[in-house]
Amino acid sequence: MNATLASHDIHRLLNAEHDDPFGVLGLHRVDGLWVVRAFRPDAKELAIVDRNNPKRQFPANRIANEGLFEAQLTDVTEAFDYLLQITTWSGESFQISDPYSYGPILGDLDMYLYREGNHFEIYEKLGAHLTEINGHAGATFAVWAPNAQRVSIVGDFNGWDGRSHPMRKRLESGIWEIFIPGIVEGTHYKLELRNCFGQVVLKSDPLAFFGQHGIQTASLVFNLERFKWSDDQWIETRKAKQWHKEPVSIYEVHLGSWARVPEEGNRFLSYIELADRLIPYVKDLGYTHIELMPVAEHPFDGSWGYQVTGYYAPTSRFGNPDEFRHFVDRCHENGIGVIVDWVPGHFPKDAHGLAQFDGTHLYEHSDPRQGEHRDWGTLIFNYGRNEVRNFLVGNGLFWLDKYHIDGLRVDAVASMLYLDYSRKPGEWVPNVHGGRENLDAIEFMKRFNEVCYARFPGIMTIAEESTAWPGVSRPVYLGGLGFGLKWNMGWMHDFLLYMSREPIHRRFHQGEVTFSMIYAFHEHFVLVLSHDEVVHGKGSLVNKMPGDPWQKFANLRMFYAWMYAHPGKKLLFMGGEIGQWKEWNHDESVDWHLLQYPLHDGLRRLVQHLNFLYQSEPAFWENDDSYLGFEWIDFHDADNSVLTFMRKAESGPPILFVVNATPVPRHAYRVGAPGEGWYEEILNTDAGVYGGGNIGNYGGMHAEAISWQGRSHSLCLTLPPLTTIGFKKHEHR
Repeated sequence: MNATLASHDIHRLLNAEHDDPFGVLGLHRVDGLWVVRAFRPDAKELAIVDRNNPKRQFPANRIANEGLFEAQLTDVTEAFDYLLQITTWSGESFQISDPYSYGPILGDLDMYLYREGNHFEIYEKLGAHLTEINGHAGATFAVWAPNAQRVSIVGDFNGWDGRSHPMRKRLESGIWEIFIPGIVEGTHYKLELRNCFGQVVLKSDPLAFFGQHGIQTASLVFNLERFKWSDDQWIETRKAKQWHKEPVSIYEVHLGSWARVPEEGNRFLSYIELADRLIPYVKDLGYTHIELMPVAEHPFDGSWGYQVTGYYAPTSRFGNPDEFRHFVDRCHENGIGVIVDWVPGHFPKDAHGLAQFDGTHLYEHSDPRQGEHRDWGTLIFNYGRNEVRNFLVGNGLFWLDKYHIDGLRVDAVASMLYLDYSRKPGEWVPNVHGGRENLDAIEFMKRFNEVCYARFPGIMTIAEESTAWPGVSRPVYLGGLGFGLKWNMGWMHDFLLYMSREPIHRRFHQGEVTFSMIYAFHEHFVLVLSHDEVVHGKGSLVNKMPGDPWQKFANLRMFYAWMYAHPGKKLLFMGGEIGQWKEWNHDESVDWHLLQYPLHDGLRRLVQHLNFLYQSEPAFWENDDSYLGFEWIDFHDADNSVLTFMRKAESGPPILFVVNATPVPRHAYRVGAPGEGWYEEILNTDAGVYGGGNIGNYGGMHAEAISWQGRSHSLCLTLPPLTTIGFKKHEHR
């Protein structure tokens, strides 16, 4: 019996070159005759079985030695539901549904929304999804690759043979799709593309929910619908939060190096182990949030997660997606929010990733003046392309939706805002108005923030942005970018510079620590001492401080308390709370053994005290973004490097802070006080429990009716060396 399939179609199928496999495989009517064609290299024999009448079977003829079969169905007058009866070369026999017997998977609305860039739940459609169609369990696969000549799903279920499961191309969107019966959770797969140049390449799924890392780059089918959350109350309470009016203290963590297991080859802790060890530690320290450096899948440990290849997959270094959800759920159970670093600014050039995905510059700009970060060796997303914006906005929503993440800290915002970022003249392309602003990226960020806050009230988005761009944390409807908070890089730079100076020289540089108050309320700021300040030869925080070891710790204690007294939310990178001597190394654990020494443990106790004090006293945070919450008492005493100021709140008493930035104790130092009353000394970084010299003011004092520094009352204080002290005002003792 002659085959009804043209020789050129056979040739293209056998060479995995066919761009319309659904047009030739499966059930078709040809010149009045119904035929079924299937490509099964594993089959010695193949027959077609009527699913509703198993006794009705039709043998198929091998029309190509490579495993292409065709059954011509006599006495069949209409389409019917069928199975493939396969007998393998080893003699095994089984029945399976034919992937090419199913119609399109994505609907017209999906296509329309994706082309428009507004399919905000695209992660429910693209990628791999376990499902059941017509009673057959399996998985749908879908990927955007408009310029590919052919796309196949290859994996451990088909011998990684790109001829076996070529996908259907939806011409209206450039999406390729297929339903493959029999796929189970844990199946390893990749996308095999014949790109626009005819080259065959293997890619990881851009929307894979789970994947290997390192040199192993397969995607894994994973069921995201199984996990049972127990944080309903947390999510409900979170909806009413306005974080710029709440206490926010953040512990920044790199999961791979917070703690290792040296006796087991220095291995990572798992998500489960981190839930058991990290969460109680953070809770004990009194932090409100954990910020995780990027947990999305990345191949190279040394990128710290900032060169992402799997935007929709938490890294498998520490466990599977449900184990990461367990970690988040446990955080919420313990009253701790979870912030994740998110990297929409650039992606690496790894061959299995997004770079030149279908042979064209699909996700990135084609012009290297627009599409490449030479400093980082990475590629820049093309924010002007609807589908790329959809991929990124959908990804942000995905973490908020599927993982109940409380905040997204957006990395490298400055590099996205400016077309000339880290570029010399002639190395960048101006926008349509001749300016250096990246208009497409700006619109992307605005849209991202609008959609995130609309769909998940109570979350926070945080911009790591180092320039003077106006309105970063202002709502979009008021002309801003729409972020909830912004990292205060200026405060960090100026204060670290000041703190690194020998105290005898600080008198000449007092402006470095007063300048931040000029702009402190222009944005909703987070004061940050992040991982960026303790790497690449910058040294640890304690080693930035001048003096002998005792003075280094005294300086650092003074600095931390000053940071908490200054307007703005707080962030400290792991290891900073114990005064780790060496700078951070992503391959090693924090030096926890240092806690046996009083200076290190004392610093930890101070951080703990600062966090609990910060949350319990509204003056620290209630008017964090307003001049109503801050008032200078005196910043003119540069000769003694002493600064005094107040933090104020409507719902609590004011707190008076005094900073003595020299190692000289000052006795009978008079400062102006906001009215009569008892001033309780609630903070003294020289306390013996912190490792200090225990010089202080005996718990507090009454203000005297001696006018000073424009105040009707004043306090005559003892200022310990290199210390921040704080006094809470009480009307009556």
